[in-house]
Amino acid sequence: MPKTRTLFATPLYHAPLSEHAPAIDAREMEMSCLAIAEDDEAGQDWCEANAFPGYTSYASLTDLPWRFPIFADLVKVLDAHVAAFSKELHFDLGERALKLEDLWINILPEGGIHTAHIHPHSVISGTTYVALPEGTSSIKFEDPRLAMMMAAPPRLADAPEALKPFVYVAPNVGDVLLWESWLRHEVPMNMAEDDRISVSFNYAWG
Repeated sequence: MPKTRTLFATPLYHAPLSEHAPAIDAREMEMSCLAIAEDDEAGQDWCEANAFPGYTSYASLTDLPWRFPIFADLVKVLDAHVAAFSKELHFDLGERALKLEDLWINILPEGGIHTAHIHPHSVISGTTYVALPEGTSSIKFEDPRLAMMMAAPPRLADAPEALKPFVYVAPNVGDVLLWESWLRHEVPMNMAEDDRISVSFNYAWG
């Protein structure tokens, strides 16, 4: 009898932050992100110089957990989620651990996009969602084999999710998504009038 097996799966971890303590207040997190964006002149200058729509603290701030206690609490929660995902991935970490390397704020206004990219030098990357106005964009993930498909025909519209070349995931406020850092992803254009706010992060093996 023929048997078809699924090889080389691409795991995506999706959970509410609240599965691990301490509790993160969504409104406080949103106000903290907006306050930091308003005060971070270096970040604003970087965004303007690099034609980045909206605001990101990626190139300007490396100490968010020190600046606002809610970010220190967030790191504790993310550590627990990353530990759970690492177990699901069956990583053999040996005497080393996965540790937070970067944590930054993203604020995308109407018309803002974040083009396709990966996160080099990291093991696990992810995002937690702070404000998602109605009509805002999902996050889009790309099949890592896409560049090697060469002359393959397109997939049917009703193909299983695991066989689609692109998958769109629509999280809720307070959710966290985790993926291996080599997985290419993007945020399509924000079509909502209000800001789309998220906090992204990288974990390295060290």
